[in-house]
Amino acid sequence: MITRRLAAQILDIPLEMATRHGIPPKLERSELDELEANPPQWLVQSRANRTGKRPVWVSLECSVCGYRETARPKKWWPEFTHTVCFDHSVRELPPVPAGCVRSEYEGVGSRFTGIVDVPVSAG
Repeated sequence: MITRRLAAQILDIPLEMATRHGIPPKLERSELDELEANPPQWLVQSRANRTGKRPVWVSLECSVCGYRETARPKKWWPEFTHTVCFDHSVRELPPVPAGCVRSEYEGVGSRFTGIVDVPVSAG
């Protein structure tokens, strides 16, 4: 059995869209294969409307322990240099590269802090 959330990830659609269009809380892999092979009009339209600028789902991985989570990216998320799960301290990451400044963004996914190392501009 596959959960609705996993089906949404595989179909590359928001969970809300999966719910709205009647994808059940659990379905067989064969049902999902059928949706992919013969997508309904709403799925065809969703894919046609995709601009490709922002992914529907992203994979987050702790740079310390490798813990993974799939999440919907938020508009405010920058491009992270590292992500670290709440089980680890930012001090466990590699040091900030020379000439860079490090910023931390809490609340990434369900249990991550996003880290961005940005070069300091000269002048």
